[in-house]
Amino acid sequence: MGRNNVRSDGNAEPSAPESQPLKDDRPQNPNAGGTVELKKELGLMNGVGIIVGVIIGAGIFVSPVGVIQYSGSTGLALIVWAMSGLLSMVGALCYAELGTMIPKSGGDYTYIMDSLGALPAFLYLWVALMIIVPTGNAILALTFSQYILQPFWPECVPPDAAVRLLSAVVIALLTAVNCYNVKWSARLQDLFTSMKILALVIIVIAGLVVLCMGTTDNLAEPFEGTTTEPGNIAKAFYSGLFTYAGWNYLNFVTEEIKNPFKNLPRAIWISMPVVTIAYTLANVAYFVVLTKVEILNSNAVAVTFGDKLLGVMSWIMPVFVACSTFGALNASIYAPSRLVFVGAREGHLPRALALINVETCTPIPALIFLGLLSIFMLISKDVQALIDYLSFVEASFWGMSIAGLLWLRYKRPDLERPIKVSLVLPILFLLVIIFLIVVSVIENQDSIGIALIIVASGIPVYYIFIYWENKPQFLKRLGEQMYRTSAIFFKGVLADSHQE
Repeated sequence: MGRNNVRSDGNAEPSAPESQPLKDDRPQNPNAGGTVELKKELGLMNGVGIIVGVIIGAGIFVSPVGVIQYSGSTGLALIVWAMSGLLSMVGALCYAELGTMIPKSGGDYTYIMDSLGALPAFLYLWVALMIIVPTGNAILALTFSQYILQPFWPECVPPDAAVRLLSAVVIALLTAVNCYNVKWSARLQDLFTSMKILALVIIVIAGLVVLCMGTTDNLAEPFEGTTTEPGNIAKAFYSGLFTYAGWNYLNFVTEEIKNPFKNLPRAIWISMPVVTIAYTLANVAYFVVLTKVEILNSNAVAVTFGDKLLGVMSWIMPVFVACSTFGALNASIYAPSRLVFVGAREGHLPRALALINVETCTPIPALIFLGLLSIFMLISKDVQALIDYLSFVEASFWGMSIAGLLWLRYKRPDLERPIKVSLVLPILFLLVIIFLIVVSVIENQDSIGIALIIVASGIPVYYIFIYWENKPQFLKRLGEQMYRTSAIFFKGVLADSHQE
């Protein structure tokens, strides 16, 4: 396409002198002879913390009801939870091959770009940054604020304005932490990941104690009411897979992982079994203590579980829910900000977002851009609806990344592949994704139409602002002015390998 002739800010090479970058105004690298780039500061356990921290958000504590609702029985629900974890691990292992074969940050965006081309990669970037990531961050922030503020309004729901204001403050705070120091963010992530694992351990142990005491009424007929409709079974797996969503987030930060060829796949091997076992055992505990009706009617399953079983210690569950969402929000700001950074570096976003602060070596403009998008999404009264509209789109892009892996196996067999999974795994995962997409299209035609309109809206944006080489001079000057202002205000420079 036209990408090879496009500069990193998405504009064609300017012919007029006034549109040349104002290099003299950019902050200079204070480390003479050094390099300005994102630092490799993430070790193995930091990688595990990111994967586990993103996957275990609010879902397992607040509303893991989709699986039981569509499966119809506790027995099938537990099978779906375990199988969804295994399928997610298959997908994560395929991404381990992609991440070590294409050792660049950006995750799906980078893999789709290298295998399928610029337009589909941009459409992924468009949907991810305009809807999926910021709305997900908004939901996490709102959930955190709801549980933190609830004790101050014990007899009613906290005021909506207070919840949204605190949510904006939390997003701004975590954005600032990530701007200042990657190590601080990683340590924060490790701390809150440990807390959410502790919460699940408490739930599992409490449930197993009750089970060992002979309370088995809720499990007496585990397959009673099991659905036999393929559509409902598919929806149950869909709910399960999306509760495990986040297994690909470590691939967004590949360039910042120490020894990624070893630590990326190891982090996956450690984190995915941990999450799968924790999720399955937590649901066993829920089913032992709560009836199916209680689970389906609960606003927060873990809180209902705690109220029924933990007595005077039931207050710890709302605290753990808040901590879990706080940690997940931190990871969901840190990792996707690299998607913004890489998209700008490739010319699919303004070049001003590809700058790295010379003092902190963090992509501050990209982080602030994502933070502002996330805060903006707090305006919507029903941000969850936006996620629901585009859930099948996100699955479609997973499928595109896996299809890209298969295409590169055929087209570029010479590429170095430190990790090479069995061909059966990407084919199996791709078939599952295709099946889920087909079911979504059949079952939710209205939502699918809205989702396709949102995706298609990115096509004219791509051709006008990126593919079109002979853009008007005022657009070129605007891009340069944004670049210069960002460079001065945020003390930013391009990574050394991308300097002009």
